[in-house]
Amino acid sequence: MNTHTVKAYGDELNQLTAEVARMGGLAEAQVADAVDSVARRDIALARAVVDRDVKLDAMHRDIEKKAIRLIALRQPVASDLRKTLAAMKLSVDLERTGDLAKNIAKRALAVAETEPMQPLTRSIERMGRLVSMRLRDVLDAYTSGELDGALAVWASDDEVDEHYNALFRELLTYMMGDPRTINACTHLLFMAKNLERIGDHATNIAETVHYEITGDEMIGERPRGAPGASETGLTHTHTLPEA
Repeated sequence: MNTHTVKAYGDELNQLTAEVARMGGLAEAQVADAVDSVARRDIALARAVVDRDVKLDAMHRDIEKKAIRLIALRQPVASDLRKTLAAMKLSVDLERTGDLAKNIAKRALAVAETEPMQPLTRSIERMGRLVSMRLRDVLDAYTSGELDGALAVWASDDEVDEHYNALFRELLTYMMGDPRTINACTHLLFMAKNLERIGDHATNIAETVHYEITGDEMIGERPRGAPGASETGLTHTHTLPEA
């Protein structure tokens, strides 16, 4: 319920939250469509994802501008200030999520020109579904203000890392077994890394939702890496150059 004595102030805060939710919906669709374009070798869909990214960039700039204006004119405090700052932080994570989805779509265009590698693209599809689900769950937690939903996403951060490590090993095996697959596998490896980073942004959003609701920072390290991963020398810290 809006308890602000100045109705326009309450409306501005609610509008900010609604715009972040709309931006989240678009970012979520971008990730799902980018992964679909890989699985279906759909060039038109990949190009659509690339083209739509400008809309996310514009939404990010608009939310940031409105949040700054609200701080300057209304001087929010306590929960109102946290709500405003959370909107700014979430728009940054969502804009970067869109950039990563665009990168996946660009690589989908390149992979579509190579021989089909269905076992590997299915692995990308599975990882993409997991990341999309985490993104959807944390955005639901944001719009509903449910702390438990945000905590659940934060606590499952290592699931995406485990998928990435498994896919990393799978791709290396293919490349060593048949050097002709190196080009396509390299594109798929970058796609997997992009998905892993989208998972990190979902975790960032969970931390921001926690701060907005409680006023406290989350304490403790994020869950990291698969059990026994260190024994194989493979952990979530496999690094790739920026895609």
